[in-house]
Amino acid sequence: MSLGAFILRRLGSSLAAIVGASLLVFLFLHLVPGDPVDNLAGGDATPDQRAAIVSCMHLDRPLHAQLGLFLASVVDGTLGRQCPDAPHKKPVADLIFKAFPDTLKLALGGMIVAILLALPLGIVAAVRRGTWLDAAASGVSLAGISIPTMWMGPLFIFLFYVQLAWLPGPGDTDEALSLLMPSVVVGTHLMAMLSRMTRSSLLEVLHDDYMQTARAKGLPHATVILKHGLRNALLPVITVAGMQFGALLAGAIITEKIFARPGIGTLIYESIRQRNYPVIQASVLVVATSYVMVNVVVDILYGLADPRIRKA
Repeated sequence: MSLGAFILRRLGSSLAAIVGASLLVFLFLHLVPGDPVDNLAGGDATPDQRAAIVSCMHLDRPLHAQLGLFLASVVDGTLGRQCPDAPHKKPVADLIFKAFPDTLKLALGGMIVAILLALPLGIVAAVRRGTWLDAAASGVSLAGISIPTMWMGPLFIFLFYVQLAWLPGPGDTDEALSLLMPSVVVGTHLMAMLSRMTRSSLLEVLHDDYMQTARAKGLPHATVILKHGLRNALLPVITVAGMQFGALLAGAIITEKIFARPGIGTLIYESIRQRNYPVIQASVLVVATSYVMVNVVVDILYGLADPRIRKA
């Protein structure tokens, strides 16, 4: 299969996944019992205020008409209207694009931490297979994935903000260092899978012919491992890292709440709590699109590196 056909096939399947996710969220939202107007308007709202929210959310129209209006808002780029602010009709896209950069910063920070931890652990575990170093690296990886984020986050805050006062605390989003603690919390949880993948991938190539040839040439051990071995072992690691990065873009809700950070995760949480249909639908659409597009880019890069993938 040619590269162009491979890319078109991946884009087609990705578009189907995005549309499917949006339709499911739209339908499930309307199946949940309860009146969203009560959550948005409040108990002291006047009948006119309630009627304005009903009109803004198009709840006075049939379900298929509401779906058509939502799809139309996707096409025009507004992603719906902020219904609590019905008189001004502000686009939901304004909320999304205001929150997304904060989530992107957290995702990038967490991924950098994960890679910086995972690669050394995976390399050491593979090169020293069966030794205490392998066991120690595996133990660190297991601890990273086993410790709940909801416990690690408050522990970091207690140690580095309350006790030592080294780092800014929750809500200090204007300081550059405020991203460090949440990034470490997210990255520590992610590095476990990456380190195990690095170990297994590197073990598969350590005894290949080209590795033996590199050793026979008298190259330093570090050069053989890092330049020849790791470079060829990184393909599956990159794939897993891309998938995890896409998941991070969905919003690390727990981490954002613990550290009082704005972002897509917090926006989705608040909109679900309020049953704010337009914001939920738009947020899920953006999250699904981000996740799918990251994986499409990874698949395309993988297809470029290994033509055999295009036949799958």
